[in-house]
Amino acid sequence: MNTVLSAMALDYPAQKLHVYLSDDGGAAITLLGMREACKFARYWLPFCKRFGIKTRCPKAYFSSASDDDSSYRSDEFMAEKQIIQDKYEVFKESLLRSKEDLGFEDTNNITTTRDHPALVEVMQDNSYEMPLLVYVSREKRPSHPHNFKAGALNALLRVSGVISNSPYVLVLDCDMYCNDPTSARQAMCFYLDSNISPSIAFVQFPQRFRNISKTDIYDGQMRSTFKILWHGMDGLKGPILSGSGFYMNRDCLYGNFIQEGNELTELKNLFGLSNEFIKSLGRNYKANVISDGSCSSTPLKEAKLLASCFYESHTKWGEEASFLYQSVAEDFFTGYMLHCKGWISVYLNPLRPQFLGTCVTSLNDLLIQGTRWSSGLVDIGISSFCPLIYATLRMSFLESLCYAEVSLFPLFYSLSLWCFAIIPQLGLLSGISLYPEVSNSFFPIFATIFLSALSKHLYEVLISGGSIQTWRNEQRLWMMKSISSHVYGSLDAIMKRLGVREASFLLTNKVEDDEKSKLYQMGKLDFQTSTRLLVPVVTVAILNVVSFLVGVVRIKEWNKILVPVFLSFYILVINYAIIEGIIIRKDKGRIPASVTLLSTLISFSLILLSLIGSIIFRY
Repeated sequence: MNTVLSAMALDYPAQKLHVYLSDDGGAAITLLGMREACKFARYWLPFCKRFGIKTRCPKAYFSSASDDDSSYRSDEFMAEKQIIQDKYEVFKESLLRSKEDLGFEDTNNITTTRDHPALVEVMQDNSYEMPLLVYVSREKRPSHPHNFKAGALNALLRVSGVISNSPYVLVLDCDMYCNDPTSARQAMCFYLDSNISPSIAFVQFPQRFRNISKTDIYDGQMRSTFKILWHGMDGLKGPILSGSGFYMNRDCLYGNFIQEGNELTELKNLFGLSNEFIKSLGRNYKANVISDGSCSSTPLKEAKLLASCFYESHTKWGEEASFLYQSVAEDFFTGYMLHCKGWISVYLNPLRPQFLGTCVTSLNDLLIQGTRWSSGLVDIGISSFCPLIYATLRMSFLESLCYAEVSLFPLFYSLSLWCFAIIPQLGLLSGISLYPEVSNSFFPIFATIFLSALSKHLYEVLISGGSIQTWRNEQRLWMMKSISSHVYGSLDAIMKRLGVREASFLLTNKVEDDEKSKLYQMGKLDFQTSTRLLVPVVTVAILNVVSFLVGVVRIKEWNKILVPVFLSFYILVINYAIIEGIIIRKDKGRIPASVTLLSTLISFSLILLSLIGSIIFRY
């Protein structure tokens, strides 16, 4: 609800601003929250406008000392602020009580999160000029695919088309609020620039997070993406679509199909049977859902039809028009196809964060999120839409390489990191030399490649405002994700392509956990995650401990074994937190003994197999 209120308070004409919330779970508490938020907004919005408040998320504004207060110290302002804060507390308490109150009237008739009818409710308070607020819960049935986030966005696209039909759409995740009311105006500066506006598909803001700790052990700022990669791609056709915090041109999602001259039958084959929605595709269409201060019933009936689960059947929704369904990384794939069709994007990164979200604060959430992203990206990289093949004739070679790197890095990293993590170590333990000796003339080449790769990463970290600790954290996460979430995500995508299974969409937890947040703020990894995700990480750590200890015992052979021993040492130094989680830590976030035992068995099984293999190889 704080996200909703911050969006309603954007510095933009109220009659041109419409806020939609997609409640895929069909929760009655969310609908009630929308109604209560609409009531509170009639006090919050005038307060923000009157005193020029910049932090327009009530929770963020009232929970900390705000810079907005520095300009206003009058008794009138302080009294008004206290009144609004009291009303916010009443609003908050009413929602908390409703969570426990099972007796309030449930007008939705919604039963479960995966089996419920469509519900669309328009809310407006005529006592103050404020944006239209619309609750949308699309119909979901177990027998119909709902296509995850892309399906929800397309339902919103259709419903909003017949209710407000604004030409530009801001997409925000539920945990990411508007931190600067001017973001819409900043985006419009590009859309209203006649030199580039006809080609702009979307304006992407970086995703920034309010709860990042000083140590940032999970790379919550996603430094490499938003401070390096997206800036680089902005010099080509623009950055990749990034899931949240972007303003989208509605027309670009409909493609060339909305051009005049298309027959009605063809449009219905593309966009469905709704005559009202087909009309909304026209340039001069004006929605009339609000008439004389009251809500018209006809557009709402049409909106419910557009939010039904069967509406997309036998249409091109998710295939050629709208947000695309071919991958669970719907943002990446949709932006990629728009760039292939000639559209461009803009990366806008002002000093004040325009949107602030909640970053992951546990290893479990990080690896689950990484698995989903890896699955969606690799799914595109190994499909007929592979950027190295499909995009080379549709965009510049450099841009196709950028898309190829992003779509295939989970697969390449998982293969290469597993090789570096176990093969040299097993070779050392079985007496097989894989690298040149120190005295060999080829040794400097290996050393130069290794050190230059580390130096390049360190240089990028430092020029983007990071530190040595940031570099070390990113190195550790790169290793951990490559041998766990990247592997599972890549396998998921490969099995989908082979027809063995459907792609899985693992949700990232959006609710803050106080205990996990405490460990995160202390800079300690929380190892309370699934055994499947944790065992590969612990197995590699144990194997490298054994390899390093054997190398120390055989120190007299340093000329032959320096490279694998140094590699094990480097892995252990970077991943000391894992060793600490196995041996030293006693808190709830430590590595479970069962995981350590299983990983030890796997490690020694690998060592035994390598010893047997070396014996067979020699004889």
